[in-house]
Amino acid sequence: MTITGWTLIAAFLVATVLLTPVAGNAMTRVMGASMGAVGRFFRPLEAGLYRLAGIDAAREQSWWGYALAMLVFKLVCFLVVYSFLRLQAHLPLNPLGLGSLTPDLAYNTAISFMTNTNWQSYAGETTMSYLSQMVALTVQNFTSAAAGIAIAFAVFRGFARGSAKTIGNFWVDLTRITLYVLVPGSVVLALFLVWQGVPQTFSNSIAVTTLEGAHQTIAVGPVASQEAIKMLGTNGGGFFNTNSAHPFENPTPLTNFIEMLAIFVIGGGLTSAFGRMVGDRRQGWAVFSVMAALFVVGVAVTYWAEGHANPAFAALGVDPGLGNMEGKETRFGIAASSLFATVTTDASCGAVNAMHESFLPLGGMVPLVNMMLGEVIFGGVGSGMYGFLLFAVVSVFIAGLMVGRTPEYLGKKIEAREIKMTMLGILVPPMMILTMTAIAIVVAPGTSAMSASGPHGFTEVLYEYTSAGANNGSAFSGLTANSFWNITLGITMMIGRFFVIIPALALAGSLAAKKTVAPSVGTFPTHGGLFIGLVIGVILIVGGLTFLPALALGPIVEHLAMGAGTLY
Repeated sequence: MTITGWTLIAAFLVATVLLTPVAGNAMTRVMGASMGAVGRFFRPLEAGLYRLAGIDAAREQSWWGYALAMLVFKLVCFLVVYSFLRLQAHLPLNPLGLGSLTPDLAYNTAISFMTNTNWQSYAGETTMSYLSQMVALTVQNFTSAAAGIAIAFAVFRGFARGSAKTIGNFWVDLTRITLYVLVPGSVVLALFLVWQGVPQTFSNSIAVTTLEGAHQTIAVGPVASQEAIKMLGTNGGGFFNTNSAHPFENPTPLTNFIEMLAIFVIGGGLTSAFGRMVGDRRQGWAVFSVMAALFVVGVAVTYWAEGHANPAFAALGVDPGLGNMEGKETRFGIAASSLFATVTTDASCGAVNAMHESFLPLGGMVPLVNMMLGEVIFGGVGSGMYGFLLFAVVSVFIAGLMVGRTPEYLGKKIEAREIKMTMLGILVPPMMILTMTAIAIVVAPGTSAMSASGPHGFTEVLYEYTSAGANNGSAFSGLTANSFWNITLGITMMIGRFFVIIPALALAGSLAAKKTVAPSVGTFPTHGGLFIGLVIGVILIVGGLTFLPALALGPIVEHLAMGAGTLY
């Protein structure tokens, strides 16, 4: 650990704080139909899209109408991507002549990108044609991210409105987020990446002769355009197999820093947008404070753990102060790699610039815990906020029970229906993660894919299902995906996504229909330090009670074994 490393982490946190109100204000204006100069450019296109699709932009939907529209849209997205991947060999823009994907891999990939998980059971540069990368995958990076943000604003309306039957129009929200937020942001970020050396071309792979005289084929393609929305939309699907560790995706320390900011900017901005939507910006900063506190603890533990060398190397005379550079790129180092690993698993992104399996047990446990907590530490675009608000509802419910009065949050009484929907959204994804992990470690198709034994092998399995269930998409590495994994991970991704979205929308619809109650002397304030501490406690307790036994079988026991000289 170095002063330079801590300075990098501090600079990133400061930049996130500064960008949060800017992004929040911009998104709030977009969803309020006040788009400024960008709006004047895109408004005719927006209106034309509504006319073409037969959408009445002024007509809002109930929560179930909103949910139905979202599910129909997602089904169409899945079918389109699946068809592209199954027909890839017969479609254009395929200079390498790559074949079509197998049914199970196409199924897994289509679900992965449709749910904003972007888990990859393939090497992008040797599996996907340019057309598949752009039309099938990159388009989903936009639409899945836009859908997540749209749902977050629908949930915000549930808290902000009183005696209302509607929470917005899914098609309008989806269109506006895409046109006014994701497209302009991605264009700017893509141009920056091209300037820094990220390829953006339709050219074939480049054949070169290395300094040693060996012949090497270097894959290129339309990388910058996919990289931009991959980060801004917290998608994480890499053009190359090594993801953001590849120099064509993430060539310099500057791109590394900007890409991390791109991962956090919308998730952070949504906390500010929430405060603006409910008419009290302190509420947004309270949410931000919870997320920032958990983020700082996570990155500090990861950096501390990776700042120490493996004891096995120390026994050979290696200076333990050099830290653990295994699996990390020398152009980034330990601090930037630890920060990236924490950011990407906090934000449901899944992009990686280092191999998490090569982290020491406690360093690798932090990304795992980030996902197990529901990825509510900034979280994916949209999903982080509506996932967080489920925990906020539980927190005020507990506070209400402690003082013996009906729980309230932002003037809305929290009753039985709201708690049922909240607990459904919080508990179903962990149940799926643990159930699938238990099955995979006892059946032959599951264990045959593992590259390690003991607690490390168990962590491989636990990490992959946690990544899928939390819609993160990052990989612990070490597993060789087969049809069993492709199918079960696909099921886990669907349940992890939609069994949070639908309860959150149901909660929004129920709250929107309620009258807003004016605060009284007994109202629990939800913008101060007590509320922040309570929510942090609830998040940690729920995550600990759910996952601590599994963590004890994996990274915790591996850490203890490593200290005793046993490695896996």
